[in-house]
Amino acid sequence: MILTLMNTRKIYRLILLIVTLCSLPLMAQEYAIQNVNVITMDNEEILSGVTVHVTEGRIVSISKVNGSKNATIIDGKGKFLMPGLAEMHAHIPPHSAGEEYVKEVLWLYMANGITTIRGMLGEPYHLELRKNVSEGSVFGPRIFTSGPSLNGGTVRTPEEAIQKVISQKKAGYDFLKMHPGIRLDVYDEIVKVAKEQGIPFAGHVSVFVGVRHALETGYASIDHLDGYVEGLVPSEENVDPESNGFFGLNFTELADRSQMDELVALTREHDVWVVPTQSLLERWVGRRSPDELARDHEMRYVSNRMLGGWVTSKRQFMAADYKPQRAEDFNQLRRDLIKALHSGGVKLLLGSDAPQVFNVPGFSIHNELEELVRSGLSPFEALETGTRNTAKFFSREEEFGMIKEGMIADLVLLEANPLVDIRATRNIAGVMIKGHWLSKTEIKDGLRKIELKYK
Repeated sequence: MILTLMNTRKIYRLILLIVTLCSLPLMAQEYAIQNVNVITMDNEEILSGVTVHVTEGRIVSISKVNGSKNATIIDGKGKFLMPGLAEMHAHIPPHSAGEEYVKEVLWLYMANGITTIRGMLGEPYHLELRKNVSEGSVFGPRIFTSGPSLNGGTVRTPEEAIQKVISQKKAGYDFLKMHPGIRLDVYDEIVKVAKEQGIPFAGHVSVFVGVRHALETGYASIDHLDGYVEGLVPSEENVDPESNGFFGLNFTELADRSQMDELVALTREHDVWVVPTQSLLERWVGRRSPDELARDHEMRYVSNRMLGGWVTSKRQFMAADYKPQRAEDFNQLRRDLIKALHSGGVKLLLGSDAPQVFNVPGFSIHNELEELVRSGLSPFEALETGTRNTAKFFSREEEFGMIKEGMIADLVLLEANPLVDIRATRNIAGVMIKGHWLSKTEIKDGLRKIELKYK
């Protein structure tokens, strides 16, 4: 068969993409990021005009001394260095999507300064991927992964609960992913066995469980603020819990804000972390039309098929009894919940649920940071949810999450100060992942190749 010129070009582009995304960058023995402003995330103080020395993937010193003659010099003048960010509600594509697409998604995370991801819908392939990334045979952000979904369809009896929890613990998953539909007796058995096995559980809150029981039984994290709007509905309203709509949207008008403080206190008392994913709700429930969302800059990095599916889904959602004012009231209620939780001492984590309806991997985390600031957090507090808080959540505070001597060199170099304007996290001059440096040019080239693939 004779290939046309057009087909030849497409194949050439694909080869270039595969080479770029699958090859580890060359790592020098030493790096010196010189004359840079450092946001350590220990506090809001900025260390001005210092040099961060990196050797064999770790930060060895932060000083006024320039790099040695053996070091690769990175000019940090006028720039700001912060720890790598985390995406704490990520979705790693399944193996059936193809390894090249998986690596493409990992690249999109890294290109946006994300050096840690928590995969929220795992499968056996993700355990292998986690190992390969850790050992360096696959280039990607640090991975934590759940097991396959525990939901009303996959765990229907207490006996199934016992088997599934023990099986996932034995397989080596980091935590259990809870999904809707789990009946109360089954849920309680999951919790009992999970605690016996020493494996955390996180994610959604089944309407048959309710947010208060979920908090009291010790979720590691509740994601999407799932159950919180429902939890604000007074019991005398006697609502059907299954009529709650998308994360409680249908109960917006019934929510009693006077109950917010009690929910916040209960969350703090039981040390449950919260991953708001507000950027998801702003795009899915918010007033912006699907056609407008489809024109956002980052949509060029997903396939036409995926983008078309997102457009169709939102059109269908908006065509089914969509009330613009209720949508705005719902998102404002969620913003107020985020602020109340934070002010009340509840620990928040940065996550956006990507790839998911108009949330493109990597890019959506910058949207989420902006939503946290919009909800009332300071830029420093918003950044903390994706840096230091993440390390605390995983009990890995001596490994990552701050810029400190001895820590793994997961770093993002920015052109401007994100403590002044959180949107500065989008303007990336380079990313370092476990000592592997990705320059601004390499990041742009990699993104351009993905864009060309989907043109």
